[in-house]
Amino acid sequence: MSDIDDLFKTLTNLQQQKRLPPIHLWQPERVGEIDIRIDREGNWYHEGSQIKRQPLVDLFATILRKEKDTYYLVTPVEQMAIVVEEVPFLAIDLDVRGEGAGKELLFTTSVGDFVVAGSEHPIYMVNERPFIEIRDGLVARIQRSVFYRLVEEGVEEGGALVVYSQGARFDLGSVLSLIHI
Repeated sequence: MSDIDDLFKTLTNLQQQKRLPPIHLWQPERVGEIDIRIDREGNWYHEGSQIKRQPLVDLFATILRKEKDTYYLVTPVEQMAIVVEEVPFLAIDLDVRGEGAGKELLFTTSVGDFVVAGSEHPIYMVNERPFIEIRDGLVARIQRSVFYRLVEEGVEEGGALVVYSQGARFDLGSVLSLIHI
């Protein structure tokens, strides 16, 4: 087994072992708001001060739920709305293995999630900005440096730059528009 295969196995196993709380089952009666904000760069703030303890941010991320256009931190007893300026997570790293349509693109998020792009975790563009779905409607914006690496994995098809992962095809947009990013 190669080093990249070892890495993929380790990271995907870590993700599978990550026990997320069953927030989809929780319907607390107490609903309100809390002064927590996630800025466009994925930084979390409480009452205007940045939360610098990454383990706390990672914990909050496990109880984050999106309903329609509102984000909530959910526990069995309360559901508190928070402000998310764009999306809650950033894709901060990319590892690649394989070739062609069988290639696998493994993304690491700012809150310790590891996801392989594919039908369950699609990559998509909005206004020339790249995103990947992480879980349950929660999305990560792909950081610029990671997007450049993703573009390197792309192939031109009919004037568009596309990437493949787990057999799924993702259109990154016009080759000409990507030159200006």
